[in-house]
Amino acid sequence: MTIVIDAVPAIPGLKFRHFQGQGDFTQLAAVLTASSAADQMDRVVDADDLARAFQHMINCDPFKDLIIADVAGKVVGYSRGWWEEGVSSQRVYSHNGFMLPEWRRKGIGQVLLNSMEQHFREVSASHLPGLEKVFQVNVTHFQVGTAALVERSGYHPVRYYDLMVRPSLDKIIATPLPEGLEIRPVFPEHYRRVWQLVVEVSQDEWGHPPLTEDDYQEWLTSPEFQPDLWQVAWEISTNRVVGEVLTFIHHAENKQFNRLRGYTEGIGVTRTWRRRGVASALISRSLLAQKSAGMTESALVVDTANPSGATHLYESLGFQVTKRDTLYRKLMES
Repeated sequence: MTIVIDAVPAIPGLKFRHFQGQGDFTQLAAVLTASSAADQMDRVVDADDLARAFQHMINCDPFKDLIIADVAGKVVGYSRGWWEEGVSSQRVYSHNGFMLPEWRRKGIGQVLLNSMEQHFREVSASHLPGLEKVFQVNVTHFQVGTAALVERSGYHPVRYYDLMVRPSLDKIIATPLPEGLEIRPVFPEHYRRVWQLVVEVSQDEWGHPPLTEDDYQEWLTSPEFQPDLWQVAWEISTNRVVGEVLTFIHHAENKQFNRLRGYTEGIGVTRTWRRRGVASALISRSLLAQKSAGMTESALVVDTANPSGATHLYESLGFQVTKRDTLYRKLMES
């Protein structure tokens, strides 16, 4: 369905429409991949990846919450939005846009941003009052044009996230686990226990919404779900998971960028075992597992305002900051 917009750039054949289903996935994936490459983002997706992701969206109906820029049947850009309960009595309306490089700086991005804001103003009218409402956009390190667009539209930086890379997997020192813990292989009957720690750790992450059963099901089917690489620490006396690094390798990404990178992600330690060397021990073993799998480098993302001082820990283990993403917000007008 075509969306009626008052001010549209004078581009022959340009229209804005909603998502129409399965037939759009191939073009959307092409836009996302090309846009990511132009912005030096390490992201490779195909139609199947998007179809799988769309099955588990929370507070996002792609038929309503996705706006497509179409020029004579060719998808040149799109924006997807969703909402969630934030922190400090906020409701957050997030949206991110992607554009083919050759179609940038023609006014299309501004229309997508304005249209998504207007759409969520209408959506928010049906939500219960009492919470502060804010728009949110994530801007990656090299999206200079997007940063200028959102700042011009009244958004302000509120949080920063660094990509850190360990450029070599040599000279890894496997530090010992604290007494009373042991690492065990993970089998399907353990997935729920591992997930319980994911949920607990997420509660300490800034702005992270509560995880749901849909999130769990999406996690189980994600290509990043690679239990053979995980490092999971169990408390021997209670038989519970108290620490984990949910390592994964993105093989398609490595092939595209001609590298051998693993990801040291999903790092979590239960509160009673923090600051006792659990994370260091698990990360070092994760790095060794990545090296055994043939990787030559590793990466992770960290919240620069993490109160646990995670950045310093990762630096001590050989990781270096390579780029920074910025989270922008703008108060929704009453």
